Amino acid sequence: MYQYDVTIVGGGLVGGSLACALANTGLRVALIEALSQQSRARPSYDERVIALSLGSQRIFEAIGVWPEMAPEAEPILKVRVSDRGHCAFTRLDHAEEGVEALGYVIPARAMGAAIQTALKYAGNLEIFCPAQLLTHRVRSDGVELNLLADGEPVSVQTRLLVAADGGQSGIRDGLDLRVKEHAYGQDAIITTVTPDRPLRGVAFERFTDTGPLAMLPMTAGRYSVVWTCRDSETSDLLMLSDQDFLDRLQTRFGFRLGRLGQVAPRRAYPLKFVLTRDSVQDRLVMIGNSAHTLHPVAGQGFNLGLRDVAGLAEVLADCAAAGGDPGATETLAGYRRWRGRDQMATAGMTDALARLFVPDWTPLIMARVAGMLAVDLIPPARHLLARRFMGLDGRQPRLACGLSLDGGRL
Repeated sequence: MYQYDVTIVGGGLVGGSLACALANTGLRVALIEALSQQSRARPSYDERVIALSLGSQRIFEAIGVWPEMAPEAEPILKVRVSDRGHCAFTRLDHAEEGVEALGYVIPARAMGAAIQTALKYAGNLEIFCPAQLLTHRVRSDGVELNLLADGEPVSVQTRLLVAADGGQSGIRDGLDLRVKEHAYGQDAIITTVTPDRPLRGVAFERFTDTGPLAMLPMTAGRYSVVWTCRDSETSDLLMLSDQDFLDRLQTRFGFRLGRLGQVAPRRAYPLKFVLTRDSVQDRLVMIGNSAHTLHPVAGQGFNLGLRDVAGLAEVLADCAAAGGDPGATETLAGYRRWRGRDQMATAGMTDALARLFVPDWTPLIMARVAGMLAVDLIPPARHLLARRFMGLDGRQPRLACGLSLDGGRL
C-alpha cells in the first residue's frame, strides 16, 4: 500500500498549483488525475483565458511557475466598469494603486503547461495519471483510497485528502454536506475578437439587462469576450453568422475599441452558484471549484481557488515544520476559520453583483448609478474596490505577500 502525508485528487490548475506549493515542505504528496496531462504545443487564436488578480500572480511567482507563464500574460493596467444605458461608471488604474498591474490575462493552456513542467521536478511528489478514485474511507488516523491507475487497482493511505476535482466534484457529491446551490438562468458565451483600435492593458466590464459583458485584453491586440446572456437566448446567439454576431456584440458593447472583427468559434457555459458550507471535514479539505463555483462577474472564481491553495499550503508547511499531523483537526481548524470567511464573503459579493445589475427596476437602477458614481468619485472607496479586485484585501497568505512558506523574503 502506498502511503502519503497529503493526497490531492484533481490535477488541474488548482490541484496542480497546490502540489507545486508543497514541493519543498518535506511532505510526501500524491496527485491523482483522471485525464492525460498533454497540453497543446502551439497556441490558437481562440483560447480560454483567465483573469488573474495581482495576488494570484504573486502566488504563482512565489511557487516558481510565473516565469514560464509571463511571456503569454497581458497586464491589466486599467479597468472600466459601466452600466449599459445609464450614466454610471467606475474606473480603476494601476498607477493610482502604485502597482505594476491590477492583474493579468493569461491562457489557461500556458498556466497548465507551466504547472506541469514544475511538477516534473518535484522530488516529494508521485503522480497517478490517468487514474480514477473509486472509493475512499476516512479513519481516525488517515484516509484509505482505492484507485484504478492505468487499469490496475491501487491502494493508497494518506493522512489528508484534498479534493480539487472541480465543480462536478465526485468527492463532494459523495458526502452529506450542506451545499447552497442555484442556477442563474444565464449562460456565458466565450469567444475572442480583434478590434481595430485595441487599448493595451484596458479591461472592460459592462453591465447589461441580461448580465455582465466582459472584454479582457490579450496579447497581439486580441480581446477575450465573456458575454452573459439569458439561457433562452443562447442558441440564437450561437447560430448567428460571424458578422451578425459581431454586429450584435458591437451594439451591446459600443465602439470603445473601434470596430470589432475576426471572431473565433463561440462556446457557451451554463452559470450556477455552488457554495459548500463547510469545506473542511475529518481529514478532508475541498478547494477551488469543488468548494465553490461562482458567477464570472468580477472574475473572482479561480482567484478565490488559488487563495485556497496558498492558505492550505501555508497551514501544511507550518505543520510539517512542527512535525505535526497534516490531517489532524487542530491542523485544519485555522484553515477552516481563515478560508471560510473569504469564501463566504467573495461568494456573497459575486452573487449579489450578478443579481443586482440585471433587474430593470427604476429605484434599483438609481441606486446602482449612485453607487458606481460614488465609488468613482471617492478615492477611498475606489481604493477598497481595487484591493478587492487585486485579491489583496483581508488577511493574505505568505505566498501572496512575496514570502516563502518558511517566512523568508523571496
